[in-house]
Amino acid sequence: MSNGRESGTPEQSAEPSGRLPPTGFVEQANAADASIYETFESTWPDCWEQAADRLTWNDAYDTVLSGDGPPFEWFAGGTLNASVNCLDRHVEGDGKNRVAIKWESRTGETRVYTYQDLSREVNEFAAGLRELGVEADDVVTLYMPNIPELPIAMLACARLGAPHNVVFAGLSADALATRLESAASNYLVTCDGYYRRGNPILLKRKADDARLTVDHDVRETVVVDRLDGDTHLGANQHDYHELVERHAGTVVDPVERAANDCLFLIHTSGTTGEPKKVKHTTGGYLAHVTWTTETVLDLGPADTYLSTANIGWISGHSYVVYGPLAVGSTVVMYEGAPDYPEKDRIWNLIESNAVDVFYTAPTVIRSFMKWGAEYPDAHDLSSLRLLGTVGEPINPRAWKWYYEHIGNEDCPIVDTWWQTETGGMMVTTLPGIDEMKPGSAGRPIPGTDAQVVDGTGAACAPDDPGYLVIRRPWPGMPLALQRGRRWADDHAAPVDIDGWFYFTGDGAKVDDDGYITVLGRVDDVINVSGHRLGTMEVESAIVDVDHVVEAAVVSIDDPREDGIYAYVTLEAGVTGDEAIRNHIVDRVRERIGPIAIPEEIIFTPDLPKTRSGKIMRRFLENITNGEQFGDTSTLRNPEVVGELESIVRDRTGTSEDSE
Repeated sequence: MSNGRESGTPEQSAEPSGRLPPTGFVEQANAADASIYETFESTWPDCWEQAADRLTWNDAYDTVLSGDGPPFEWFAGGTLNASVNCLDRHVEGDGKNRVAIKWESRTGETRVYTYQDLSREVNEFAAGLRELGVEADDVVTLYMPNIPELPIAMLACARLGAPHNVVFAGLSADALATRLESAASNYLVTCDGYYRRGNPILLKRKADDARLTVDHDVRETVVVDRLDGDTHLGANQHDYHELVERHAGTVVDPVERAANDCLFLIHTSGTTGEPKKVKHTTGGYLAHVTWTTETVLDLGPADTYLSTANIGWISGHSYVVYGPLAVGSTVVMYEGAPDYPEKDRIWNLIESNAVDVFYTAPTVIRSFMKWGAEYPDAHDLSSLRLLGTVGEPINPRAWKWYYEHIGNEDCPIVDTWWQTETGGMMVTTLPGIDEMKPGSAGRPIPGTDAQVVDGTGAACAPDDPGYLVIRRPWPGMPLALQRGRRWADDHAAPVDIDGWFYFTGDGAKVDDDGYITVLGRVDDVINVSGHRLGTMEVESAIVDVDHVVEAAVVSIDDPREDGIYAYVTLEAGVTGDEAIRNHIVDRVRERIGPIAIPEEIIFTPDLPKTRSGKIMRRFLENITNGEQFGDTSTLRNPEVVGELESIVRDRTGTSEDSE
């Protein structure tokens, strides 16, 4: 195959038999009419008026989509403000006393903000930023953990028409400096520190180091006092709480923004190269995430919602802040890790807050599996109505565990595929309409033309792997794609298609029902005896073995050797032994073939991951091939790299000076 996968290789597939959503769910679902797919198709692009109608506009737009080809513009002529859509319209309606955010700190502190409370502090901080000189189109960089001041700052920027540039708090000073320079940002909002697994992380120190290295002047810095310490403020540095108090009661008139004006910019994580800057618009993006929040996550004003996504990444932007607040839901936020101070922290949050909808990542689900079902089983999770996943493909075994142990086989699961570049969900089931197939994301959402094609652009036959491409524009597309760019990465797309398209960089296959199974990045391949195999193919076979919760495979980079190393994490309390190794070998042989049987199977308590949960195979490749693995500061668990190096050395009998 042109995408690097063997045409005759069997792969792990989604289960052919789907599961229907419960009748009770369908009866209350925001979207339950199956004709929505046909309606959106026959009326495209005007169908997206349904999304725009969820928003409050200052000036009505002239047309839904202007231009038959790039440049595209969604809702041209319309003006609006994102802060108004997330706050003012609820406060002015019947929602001012409804809880907007419930936050729990690592130390057990809780804070509750009604929509009125949130609106008040957003206005006060917007006034403070305006005092410091922030105007429309000035980029404000936000370097904070999951504390309430982060969404407050985002919405304050939106109120002023100033795009925000959120940088994940777990990134280094160098990473912050890179993103400050990329955004040409003159304003920075940070905090003195935060708690991670009981330990204070001094964030302002990293922020100060970053400011010293950028090429331009960061004019003003605002610092949130999170650790209740005596934080030294230097020149042009301001205490957040003093700034807010100085503007107590101030109401800032929201700046009207054209639909195509930038709402925010965000950088990809940069795990495979330099981070890339993505700019999202005010009208199209907000319409897209509001509509998908309502139809896919089934959220509304009466619902309480919890996501494990960090606001520093796009999942947190779209489905912690903008989407849920735009529809008027209650958002539960928490500081720290999901297993600290105890491994039942998430289940306690769900129980104590009567959470209706829970959205998390497959890597987190696999951690839940590893810790054991006794933790969720000890809590009342009956409030849950819908479960969701995001971030990477979920294998059928993890899907079933999630469905059985968290949803009690009574909650639909939406397995959502989307990217930083898409802004919002693109491929998933609609929970009140579609069957669920464990391991398959689902169909393209209504109005979206996602296809699986070969290198010539021709549609792949059912179950044949190919490239996932988007063949027509969608409201949440970023400015670069609106202007004609056709792929996420800097290199050219390996497909040849006439006309505009977006190459996602992911491999996928589609079944007879139009359900798409995402196979992972097309560059996540391993070479064995001249055969190129997708890493997900092999890893999915491995995690289908009893007691295995997570796996990552890499190939040996040595002309004298040939083979695969598999790094495998087991359930808590299970010890890796030859019996499990033999089960893994048998399953890989059965699912893929002898060519994919690992040369070595390394049992490990964890895998090296970024702070957003992505497995960093680069470090595993370095360990496998005896190479220096360099800077591990971007990992959330850097200690595991050294541990794995010792395990591999003991397992294979190699030494540090072996050639």
